[in-house]
Amino acid sequence: MESSLTGKLLVAGPAIIDLNFARTVVLVCDHDENGALGLVLDRPSDVEADEHLPDWAPALTRPPVVFLGGPVEPAIAVGLGTVGAGHSEPPGWRAVVAGVGLVDLAEDDAIGLVDSLRVFSGYAGWAPGQLEAELAEPNGWIVVEAVPDDLLTEHPERLRRAVLRRQTGSVRLLADYPADPGLN
Repeated sequence: MESSLTGKLLVAGPAIIDLNFARTVVLVCDHDENGALGLVLDRPSDVEADEHLPDWAPALTRPPVVFLGGPVEPAIAVGLGTVGAGHSEPPGWRAVVAGVGLVDLAEDDAIGLVDSLRVFSGYAGWAPGQLEAELAEPNGWIVVEAVPDDLLTEHPERLRRAVLRRQTGSVRLLADYPADPGLN
């Protein structure tokens, strides 16, 4: 494997038609020779996160709902959050991008140390070599740098467009690419 994509964003291009990923932005949380794991950042559900995790309610970001993190193990809750200045990394924390990391929601000692938190139901997973094969497909995944504000945005419905608009060249044009070009 050439280099890890951990901390990068995968933006679904026009060829990604799987309903789990079409028109999404995925944060790659782990990528190595064993495969990859990511979280879909822009699929909020209608489920209030504090109903299931009341102890974490003060840290929940807006919108304070559970996000659909991907089709793998949807019964598992995955936390993504920030740690405030002056706090050390809490137990069960694993950095993904500067200042943002995975949070072990079962780790009670981390409550109060995480400043902002988003909860995901499930995750996206790729077997060894699978993501690399998908990246080789034309008009599939677009790899871009993550900006910390992307990861816990209050406006997930605008995320894909915002990420694409800050890119250069022809990738930027995909920000306004219609969901169904045949209706254009």
